[in-house]
Amino acid sequence: MRSGPSTGSQPVRVLVWQWGRRGAGPRVAIEMAAGLDALPDCRAMLSLSSGAEILNRHEVPDGTLLVPTYRNLLGYVARLLGTPLRRHALARRVAALRPDVAICAMPGPLDLEMAAALRRLGIPFLVVVHDADRHPGDGSPAQTLLQRRLIARSDGLVALTRHVADRLGQQGASAGRALLMASLPPFVFGPPPLPPLSHGGRLRLLCFGRLLPYKGLDLLAGALAGPGLEHRLSVRVVGQGPPSPELSRLAATPGVQVENRWVPEEEVAVLIAWADAVILPYREASQSGVAAAAIAARRWVVATRVGGLVEQFRGQNGAIMCAPDPVQLRRAIETLLADPPPLPAGTEDPRGAWSGEAARLLDGMRREVLGQRDPPRPAGLPAAEALDAATVP
Repeated sequence: MRSGPSTGSQPVRVLVWQWGRRGAGPRVAIEMAAGLDALPDCRAMLSLSSGAEILNRHEVPDGTLLVPTYRNLLGYVARLLGTPLRRHALARRVAALRPDVAICAMPGPLDLEMAAALRRLGIPFLVVVHDADRHPGDGSPAQTLLQRRLIARSDGLVALTRHVADRLGQQGASAGRALLMASLPPFVFGPPPLPPLSHGGRLRLLCFGRLLPYKGLDLLAGALAGPGLEHRLSVRVVGQGPPSPELSRLAATPGVQVENRWVPEEEVAVLIAWADAVILPYREASQSGVAAAAIAARRWVVATRVGGLVEQFRGQNGAIMCAPDPVQLRRAIETLLADPPPLPAGTEDPRGAWSGEAARLLDGMRREVLGQRDPPRPAGLPAAEALDAATVP
C-alpha cells in the first residue's frame, strides 16, 4: 500500500487481518484495508492466510503479512499444537508493522493466536461480527465458542447491522467494550456485467451461496412449485451444502438447475453476470454477502424480510421484499416478472461505499478505542528493533 499521507499529523496505523482460505472473509479484509488506506489520515496493513484462494486472482499490497494456516482438519490440529512455538515469531512480525490498532475482518478458528500477539504488544483490536448467533447447519458449536472467546479479549466490536448489534447487547457481548456500527458495502466481482435481460431470453433467477437449512430452500421450492413459472424463468441454485429433501425437490422442479458444489473466487463474477436477478429466500439472516455482490452488479433482488436484510436493502430501488412464506415469495417473483422495479443508472462506482464505511470506522476507532492515547510501542521492543524484526519469519 501507499507510503503514507502528506499531512502534518501522524496517520493512524491499522492492521486488518483475516486468515480464512476460502469464501468472503479474505475479500472483506482486502476491501476494508483498501478503503482505510485510501483515507488521508490512515495507513492500513493487511494479514491473510498464505493459502487464501483469493491470492490466485486478486492483487494484494506489497508487505502483506501472510500466515501459514491449514488445509484440513489434521492440518488444523497440527497448527494448534505448534501455536506456542509460533507466538513469539508472530508477535515480532506484527510489531514490525507498528499498528496502533487492529481489526479482525471476519472471525475464524485461529484468531486467538493473533489476539495473544496483540495483547503481548499492547495493541487494541476490534472484531467485525457478521453473525451474533449460529445459523442452523452453519459451522459448528466450537466456532461459536471461539468467536465468543475472541470477543471477550477484544477492545471493541463492529456490527454490520442493527439486528446484530441488538443481539450482541442481549448476549452481554458488547458490555464494557466499544460497539461501532457499520454496513457491508457492495462486493465488486470483475468488470460491470451487461444489464439484466440483455440476453433476450426469459428471466434468469439465481439462488447462490451455501445451501443450508436457514437459507430457506424449502420456501423457494414451495414458491416455484406448480404451473405458471417454468416457461417464464430459468432458475439456478448454486452453492455447497449437504443433500436435503429441499434440494431434491428443487432439482425435480421444471426450469430449475441445482449445482451443489463449491464456487471458486474466479467464477463468482461469471455467475452473477449470468443472472438477471438474485433471490434470497432466507428464514433468518444477519446480512448477506451475496446481496452485496448483487447490488454492486446492479441486479434485481427478491429477498425475504428477515433479520438484517431489511437494513441492507433499505434504499435499494431494485429490491423486492416479502414475508418468509412460499406464497408471498411466489408473488414477489411474479411482481418481478410483471413489473420489475427500476435499477440504478450505473454512474456511481460501488467501491466508493467502502471509502465511506472506512471513514466511519476510522472515526469510531479514534473516538472509542484509541482516544487520546499515544500509539503503543511493542512491549520489550524499541522502535528501531521493531523495524528490524520485519525479517523474522
